[in-house]
Amino acid sequence: MTDLERALLLSPLLALAAPTYGHSQPATCLPRAALVEDLGTRYGETPQSIGLGSNNALMELFASRETGTWTIALTLPNGQSCLIASGQAFETLQSAPKPPRA
Repeated sequence: MTDLERALLLSPLLALAAPTYGHSQPATCLPRAALVEDLGTRYGETPQSIGLGSNNALMELFASRETGTWTIALTLPNGQSCLIASGQAFETLQSAPKPPRA
């Protein structure tokens, strides 16, 4: 299973676990340029990390270190970005946690 397939499989769970963009609205899709502008203007969020799926869909994490808000978006090859999840209390880790020793 590819990373994108895992993300798409988990996205309904993420949507239930975290408030959606616009607070209680269903997933929203719009042109990526409009998404980037809106997240920056309304929430002060900027791209923090990205990943490319096997079908060339781009998974992006936008966040604001000042406000702690975050948004996960999936941008399709046609340029449409769909909001997957959003929330609060964003933090940047210094390094990935090491797994516990067996």
